[in-house]
Amino acid sequence: MRSFRLALAQMNPTVGDLQGNANKILEIVELARSNHVDLVAFPELAICGYPPEDLLLQPSFLREIRDALTYVMSASGGISLVVGFVDQTAEGIYNAAALGSDGHLIDVYHKLHLPNYGVFDEVRYFSPGRVCPVYQINGFHVGINICEDIWFADGPTSLQASHGAELIVNINGSPFFAGKRLSREDMLSTRALDNSVFVAYVNMVGGQDELVFDGGSMIFGPDGQLISRATQFHEDLLVTDLDLSLCRSFDPRPEAAILSDQSATNPRAPKKIFVNGPSSDSSFPKLLPRIETPLDPIGEIYQALVIGTRDYVNKNRFEHVVISLSGGIDSTLTCCVAVDALGKERVSGVAMPSRFSSDESVSDSLQLAHNLGIPCRVLPIESAHQAFESILKELFDGTEPNVAEQNLQARIRGNLLMALSNKFGWLALTTGNKSEMAMGYATLYGDMAGGFAVLKDVSKTLVYELSYWRNNCTSARDIIPETILSKPPSAELKPNQRDDDDLPPYPILDQALTAYVEQDKSFEEMVASGFDSSLVTRVIRTVERNEFKRRQSPIGVKITPRAFGRDRRMPIVNRYTNR
Repeated sequence: MRSFRLALAQMNPTVGDLQGNANKILEIVELARSNHVDLVAFPELAICGYPPEDLLLQPSFLREIRDALTYVMSASGGISLVVGFVDQTAEGIYNAAALGSDGHLIDVYHKLHLPNYGVFDEVRYFSPGRVCPVYQINGFHVGINICEDIWFADGPTSLQASHGAELIVNINGSPFFAGKRLSREDMLSTRALDNSVFVAYVNMVGGQDELVFDGGSMIFGPDGQLISRATQFHEDLLVTDLDLSLCRSFDPRPEAAILSDQSATNPRAPKKIFVNGPSSDSSFPKLLPRIETPLDPIGEIYQALVIGTRDYVNKNRFEHVVISLSGGIDSTLTCCVAVDALGKERVSGVAMPSRFSSDESVSDSLQLAHNLGIPCRVLPIESAHQAFESILKELFDGTEPNVAEQNLQARIRGNLLMALSNKFGWLALTTGNKSEMAMGYATLYGDMAGGFAVLKDVSKTLVYELSYWRNNCTSARDIIPETILSKPPSAELKPNQRDDDDLPPYPILDQALTAYVEQDKSFEEMVASGFDSSLVTRVIRTVERNEFKRRQSPIGVKITPRAFGRDRRMPIVNRYTNR
C-alpha cells in the first residue's frame, strides 16, 4: 500500500478579513499537523474570501493578500498545504493556488478556466493561467487545479493525469443551488474514473451576500466510487488515507523522466516539481474513511437559508433582527429560519394589525412567537391608517378605491419596522417570496422595506414545503401552528382578500415562473409544454413590468439555478417583450 494522508479544510472565510482568514487557516494547519497529514488543502481564494469583486481593483488589497499568504506560509512548518489566493504578476491578476511545504512557498498554480456566467464575473478581474504543474509530494504525484478547471473533460485534470498525477486536488468556491450536489458528484466521479486518479474536491462553506457555499467536500477513487464526504453547511476537516497504488494510469516513463521533463516548449504541458515536504509517519494507525450522509433536498435548501441568514447578519455585525409577523406562512418561515440561524435571544417579532386583519392572524403570530421563544410586540396601525386617509381624503375624493389605499397599510408597517430597526440597531428581515417578487405582488417601501430578504429566491409552493419540513424535523412539537399552514394566503389589505383573487393559483404560477425565469423558455415553448396561452402572456408581461420594483428590493439568499439579481440581470428600461 502506497498511503497518502490528505486533509480537506472546509472553512468559512470572510471577504476582506485577510488577517482573520489567515489566522483561521493556521488554526486548521495546526489541527492537520496533529493528524500527521501529507497535504492539507484549503478552498479557492481562502485568503481573501470569495468573491472579492471590486476589492480586486484596489492595489493595496492585492498587496495585503500577498502579505497574508507570506504569513501563512512562514507559519506552516512541518506540513505541506495548498491555499487559494489572488496572485499579481507583471502579466496580470490571477485566481491562484499556492503550494507551500515546511514553511516555504514552493509554487503557484493559476486557474485556467474562468467562469463568466450566472453569478460569476471572473473575466472582469482575472487573467487565465497557462501551465498545469504536477508535483511530487512525499513521493506521490499530485495535480492541483481550481474549481471550474475540473468541469472540463479535456482540461487540466486530464492533462495532469496523463503526465503522471495520481491525485488531483481541486479547490473550490462553488455556490449552492438546489440539485447542484448530485450533478457535482456525477462530474467528479466521471473525472476520477476517466483518468484513473483520485479526485479530491474541497469546497468553501458559509454565506457571502446572496451566495451560500455548502461545503460537502469529498474524495473519489480511481474507480469513480465515493471514498469520503464532509458535512454540509458546516466547517469541517476531512482527513483520509489514500492508497495511491490503486491508480492505474501511471505515466509509462520512469519517474526520473517524468520529473525531469519541464516542457519548456509547450506552455500547457505540465511542469514537474519536487516538493521535499515532511514525511508522514507510517506507524500511525490508518484512518477509516468517513462518509457523511447528505441532507435531503428540502433539508439542503432549509440549511442554505439558515447559513445564508446567519452569515449575512453576523459578518455584517448585527446583533439582532426584527420581523413583521402577519400570521401568514411567509413571515412564519422567515422567523423560523432566523431563530435557527441566530438563536431566539437575537430575534424579535412585531405584529401590526389593521382593520382588515383577522383575530386569527394576531393570535397565530403570538402563538408562533411563543413556540419559538421570542418576544412579539403588537402595534395596531388603525390610528395611523386613519390619519393617512384623512390627509389624502381631499385628493382622493371622486376616485375609485384601488391598491393605493390598500398599500397605505403596508407602507405604515414598513415605516414602523424601520423605526424599530433605526432605534435599536436591529436588522429588519423582509418576508416576501420569489413568486410575489416575480409578479410585483409586493409593496415598494412597504413590505419590501428591510435589509435582507430570506425568502427572495423561494417560491410560494416551496415556502409551504419548507414549513412542513421544519415542523417534521422537530420532535417535541409542531413549531408552526396548523392554522397558519392551512389558511388561504392573503395580504389582508381589504375585506375577504385572497392571493388567488389577484394571482393565478400558486402551484400553476410557480411552474410557469420556473419555466420563464429560471429556464428562459419562450412563449411558444411554454404553450407547447401545456401552459394556457393567456396565463403565459399574463406571467411574461407582469414579470417584465416589475423589474423596476425588484431592482429596489433587498438582497436575499440564492437557492435556485437562476435567482433575481446576480443571475438574472434585465434592463429596467426595456421595450422588448417575449410576447
